[in-house]
Amino acid sequence: MQALQIIRRWSVALAALCAVAACDMDQMTSAMPQARPAGLVQPVARPTSQASAALRSYLVQVQSAQLNQGLLRDDGGGPDTPFTADMLARNFEQIVFYNEYASALQGRGGKSPLRRWSGPVRVSTIFGAGVPPSQRTSDAANVKNYARRLGQITDHPVSSYGPANFIVIIAGEDDRDTALDLAAARLPGISARSLDPLRDLDRDTYCVVAAYASGRNVNTYTAAVAVIRAENPGLLRLSCIHEEMAQGLGLANDSRDARPSIFNDDDEFALLTSHDELLLKMLYDPRLKPGMSATEAAPVTRIIARELTSSGPL
Repeated sequence: MQALQIIRRWSVALAALCAVAACDMDQMTSAMPQARPAGLVQPVARPTSQASAALRSYLVQVQSAQLNQGLLRDDGGGPDTPFTADMLARNFEQIVFYNEYASALQGRGGKSPLRRWSGPVRVSTIFGAGVPPSQRTSDAANVKNYARRLGQITDHPVSSYGPANFIVIIAGEDDRDTALDLAAARLPGISARSLDPLRDLDRDTYCVVAAYASGRNVNTYTAAVAVIRAENPGLLRLSCIHEEMAQGLGLANDSRDARPSIFNDDDEFALLTSHDELLLKMLYDPRLKPGMSATEAAPVTRIIARELTSSGPL
């Protein structure tokens, strides 16, 4: 049996950008970044379509507008964003024990048991043919470094070594379909058809992740695929890497009450915060088990939250 959970990153269209025309989509190939012997020619990015160029222009305006409003913070939270153990436990419940979507990318989801990985998470990156070499280099480094950081936070094996079971696709409108087909070919038990919900994205969906449980336990993840629009400008793209990789580990929902957090649709924070690091520590605490309900986990999560915050505000 294969269970699928989909989480996406999106933003409400800003009034200042409402006049920007919607973008159409088409065409692609994809390539995996890897070390190349000296003397070999580096890949040259394939020219992108007008639809992809228009989407890139739109997303640049989105990022600029958000920065002008004081959003997309990269400071991890501070004195203006205190939280207590009770707040942390409440946010954990909302983010871990509820689905963001009921099915595919439609409708709000309901209650969910705790889901996470039990085996090692091995992250790999696939790039669309339209992604320039300089962007591939920086994005591949960001994915690799963040995977290492997630492993350190959770004390769970997360790395960029070995056969991949968590693929991060960075591709544009022209590239996404081929990249998804390549990802399906590299992930045992995942078919190209099972990735169909990730193919047709709304313009205001910047990135999305699907996590799969194909083993005996439907609450234990065995594979994941994140799709990040290559048209996103630098900070938006990095924020997608941070959110989708963390959500693919089991922080599946967003909460409007979570602060400071990237698991909040208000886009106040771009990068993983101190609060979010504690959520990940809680998720992979051995006292919690895949399949637990919110009610079963509550007494334990309150204890862990107090331990992590020393019972005081942060």
